[in-house]
Amino acid sequence: MNLRILAFAVAAGIATNCLAAEPAPTKFSINGIEREALVFLPPTTDRAPLVFAFHGHGGNMYFAARGMAFHKVWPEAIVVYPQGLPTPGIVLDREGKKPGWQREMGQEEDRDLKFVDAMVKVLREKYSVDENRVYATGFSNGGLFTYLLLSQRPNVFAAFAPGGAALLPRVELTKTRPVLHYGGEADQLAKFERQQATIDQIRRFNGCADAGESCGPNCTVYRSSKAAPVETFIHPLGHVYPPAVTPVIVNFFKQHQRTS
Repeated sequence: MNLRILAFAVAAGIATNCLAAEPAPTKFSINGIEREALVFLPPTTDRAPLVFAFHGHGGNMYFAARGMAFHKVWPEAIVVYPQGLPTPGIVLDREGKKPGWQREMGQEEDRDLKFVDAMVKVLREKYSVDENRVYATGFSNGGLFTYLLLSQRPNVFAAFAPGGAALLPRVELTKTRPVLHYGGEADQLAKFERQQATIDQIRRFNGCADAGESCGPNCTVYRSSKAAPVETFIHPLGHVYPPAVTPVIVNFFKQHQRTS
């Protein structure tokens, strides 16, 4: 069985296991606009970590929950799969008929940054959230939005895990934070050379070592002099979410808490 078929088979298995356990969407109102997210709660929410996982362009919160399955791998965490709104794409869907996320400051009147702010506020008020263990991850357009959160909300999150995406020219790094980037060497949509350039840029910003150390299959970690390591999970496939990265991301998040 080749890697592409294996990835599909694993994803299909996750989807089957998660389908019956999905909660009803939680609704949030931002400036009169109703937004939704799937919120998976642990058995106890006492000082629980909080994870946001953002789908790609054209995806949805249900597909993200089934394919990423962070709530299965980290059942002690509050895991949120937000739903995007129709958004123009960079390459496809220029008319913006499919759901996605803003990529830069000011786009779509910052509706998605405001959505994250509202979700964090409501969840902190409703549950016992560990404010030092709040995390963001996303794939493709969700990865672009995760990088925007790294730029604009570094004080909210302890660590970030964007994938299948790159830093855009107008998205500036503002504060060192641990980052795990995952991507495919055969990616033809988010060109891997651009992803590699992003990894290199973040490594320099975070004061990371030039040489990395193995942290498992496909995984390399670059130690940081600023307590903000950069980890990578590089697979040989194209523009797909590899299910094997979910436990790697969870392990990365568990290693990092916000201290400043």
